[in-house]
Amino acid sequence: MQWLLLSLMPNFIIPICTLIQLILSGIWLGTSPPFVDTDAHSEHGHIIILCNKGSATAFYCVLGYLGSLALASFTVAFLARNLPDTFNEAKFLTFTVLQLPFLVSSLSEEECLLNKKETAYMSGDVSITGFFPLSYITAQRRPPKAERYPEVNYYFNNYQFILALAFAVEEINKNPHLLPNITMGFSAHSHGISYYVMYRSLVLTLSGKDFILNYDCKRESQTVVTLTGPAGQISSKYATVLDLYRFPQLNFGHFDPVLSDHRLFPSVYQIAPKDTSLAFAMVSLMVHFSWKWVGLLISEDENGLWMLPQLREEMSKHKVCIAFEHILPLSFFREVPNYVSFHQKITNSFPNVVVIYGDNKFIFFNYFTRSLSEGTVWVINSLSTFLSVMKYFLLYSLHAPLIFSHHHEEISGFTNFIKTANPSKYPKDYFLALVWIRSFNCTFSESSCVTWKNCPANASLEWLPRYLFDMGMMEESYYIYNAVYAVAQALHEMLIGQAEAQPVGNGRKLQFSPSQLHPFLKNIHFNNPAGDQVILDETKKFVAEYDIVNLCNFPKGLRQVVKVGNFSPYAPHGHQLSLSNDNIEWPTSFTETPQSVCSESCGPGFRKSHQEGKSVCCFDCIPCPVNEISNGTDLEQCVRCPDHQYANTEKNLCLLKSESFLDSRDPLGMTLVCLALCLSALTTAVIGIFTKHNNTPIVKANNRALSYILLISLNCCFLCSLLFIGHPNTATCVLQQTTFGVVFTMAVSTVLAKTVTVVLAFSVTSPGRRMRWLLVSGMPNFIIPICTLIQLILSGIWLGTSPPFVDTDAHSEHGHIIILCNKGSATAFYCVLGYLGSLALTSFTVAFLARNLPDTFNEAKFLTFSMLVFCSVWVTFLPVYHSTKGKTMVAVEVFSILASSAGLLGCIFVPKCYIILLRPERNSLHGIRGKTHAERNNPF
Repeated sequence: MQWLLLSLMPNFIIPICTLIQLILSGIWLGTSPPFVDTDAHSEHGHIIILCNKGSATAFYCVLGYLGSLALASFTVAFLARNLPDTFNEAKFLTFTVLQLPFLVSSLSEEECLLNKKETAYMSGDVSITGFFPLSYITAQRRPPKAERYPEVNYYFNNYQFILALAFAVEEINKNPHLLPNITMGFSAHSHGISYYVMYRSLVLTLSGKDFILNYDCKRESQTVVTLTGPAGQISSKYATVLDLYRFPQLNFGHFDPVLSDHRLFPSVYQIAPKDTSLAFAMVSLMVHFSWKWVGLLISEDENGLWMLPQLREEMSKHKVCIAFEHILPLSFFREVPNYVSFHQKITNSFPNVVVIYGDNKFIFFNYFTRSLSEGTVWVINSLSTFLSVMKYFLLYSLHAPLIFSHHHEEISGFTNFIKTANPSKYPKDYFLALVWIRSFNCTFSESSCVTWKNCPANASLEWLPRYLFDMGMMEESYYIYNAVYAVAQALHEMLIGQAEAQPVGNGRKLQFSPSQLHPFLKNIHFNNPAGDQVILDETKKFVAEYDIVNLCNFPKGLRQVVKVGNFSPYAPHGHQLSLSNDNIEWPTSFTETPQSVCSESCGPGFRKSHQEGKSVCCFDCIPCPVNEISNGTDLEQCVRCPDHQYANTEKNLCLLKSESFLDSRDPLGMTLVCLALCLSALTTAVIGIFTKHNNTPIVKANNRALSYILLISLNCCFLCSLLFIGHPNTATCVLQQTTFGVVFTMAVSTVLAKTVTVVLAFSVTSPGRRMRWLLVSGMPNFIIPICTLIQLILSGIWLGTSPPFVDTDAHSEHGHIIILCNKGSATAFYCVLGYLGSLALTSFTVAFLARNLPDTFNEAKFLTFSMLVFCSVWVTFLPVYHSTKGKTMVAVEVFSILASSAGLLGCIFVPKCYIILLRPERNSLHGIRGKTHAERNNPF
């Protein structure tokens, strides 16, 4: 070994090893040299200028060669560490070289991440570029007066957009009938956190210098379409550049009416169906659950401002009131100076239901989780937007919102495709690698950035909690899938229709401008593999159907999306909404289906009275007036029952009234009948007594014939009262008043005749009087027929002009229709009554003047008293009669007939019957003379 040392062989190690490294570096520089690059994510407010390694393979070859030299040096130094020399450096060299593997290992982990650009890529003859909302920054606060610092985060749920793009591309590439001999590829990027990065990514993509490793080399594939979304604002930003070149852009979010203006956005197409029925669908849900007091939270964008008037119109049409209405700002970093008033507005209006319309994820996190209590039902228009903030949502409350999600068919094989996706299968997917690193704690191996270590066996996206990644296909993923197929169909039709189309292969590329796709995209109309129709022409688009899903929450981020109903605008009216109420999980504060009203409903028997200055849904409940009902809830007015019906006690139902009249079977009617019959029998008995003692002085006195006429008339008066009792008919109505008038006229005129007879009798016996011929001629007897004839004439005129008739009274007694006799002409009735009263007054006057005539059997006093009773009864009758209603009025008239007749009978004939029956000694000539002699001896 001495010659090796003498030949200076160790000195050749340095140039040889260095030459090998130079050769490796030359190959690196000749293939893919390092270049200047920027990093816009690491520091907030700064773009870091740095050197990109270019070819990662060349970089790791250089690093690997250096590592092999270090390992060889370490081995030799380790073997020489025990050589006995004072200045032996072997130990120090061993320790120094020992540090190099750790340095190499550390650089390997960092460089793998730095050299993987934030993109997912698949090569192809034609390529679709997608820009997706995959990253965002979160702002946190340090101690007071400190600035915010950013932290870049990723929506792993939105990574499903890239998987849907990849799945559709792979399906098309496997389909021999669609784009044969042409392969599709894609590149997917995040929007970035600044417009600079967004526009830079777009320009580099369109120029052919994509974010893949060979930076200086243009791709062999041609980008034909860009996918943007889901928010319409993002697509409109990209359109400012893409529309300059008429570059086709497909939006995969919900239909945005702003983007449908082709004067502003001529190159933008929307995949989703129209949402013109969404407002009606949401209001139908409110009507289904009788929610009348609902709050509105709308995002501050064109789409939200377009939806707001539609919601207002539908809610007004279905009488649903807006509890509050708040427009929410879009920017996450924007402060809310009126946050306190905003929170107070929600609290004061106390709605149990809030409709949330918007696609901005920060709306949920910043406002809803802090401002809405657990006692609120959320009705949301986007499932994917809500899922993206589910992690934060679980920290605040256990809501179970109702979400309107576009209905779509299941895509066969997509779930299995997600389960099998991993970074080894797609090494050019930065985002998938990031998922593996952050979710499974995987690391790259030291030798390459393709293989992995420390990973769980068979790791899959299926393992992730659903708040991080949902295995179910989201609406936007479905529209990305349809967008890829729409592009493939348009390319297929265009290439078939172009005679000059150059075949792909043999090193030649497709030669066409992406703007040539416009007429094919506009007219595209096909069924996707799931069977759904895909139409890009907005004039022919269908209106969206909706699945109504309920998000059931469980601890540790577990949740289950449960379909509880659907809404189809194509179903018959009244059947568009279908819900399974039993499957809905309400917020924890509700034990049953929640109600949301400003005022509790007014039940049957009440009507609404609106509160002044408040919404129409805020009202007081007032009972219905008498004989009015309301048989529904929240009625504005009560309804009056028909005359033949009446309102029940609860005032919610009209019942049929029963007929009522002064019936002889009623207690009152029966009493009056018995009284009339008893008085009639008494009158008959008096007639019998007078007939039996016909020749006695007391019967002969004061004209015996007139006494019989008066007794018969009184008997008829008692009996005529029976005409007023019982079910009225036309005959009884006519007979009631005429009979009453005639027989009472006869009775009163008889009393008048008797009074006149007494006066004439005393006038004849007085000295110097010449009126004997009046008494002898029987003039008093003509009083009765004359007075009766006048009454008959009055009654005839009454019957000839406006006779009495059967009538009904539906108002006097609750629940009854009273059948009674209407007088017909009130004037005629009071004329008859007035004539009768004038006779009574005349009789009373004459009797009063003759009350002191000194005759033993002088009736003047009794006649005076009887007429006083008679007049008192009928004077009292008038006010009482007019103050009563219904059959009580009839009873008053009957009672007046009986009372006045009984007064005449009692005052005139009872004293005579007393003498006849109990004092017969006074009813003889001897008794009369004795009495006369005694009166003369004792004048006082």
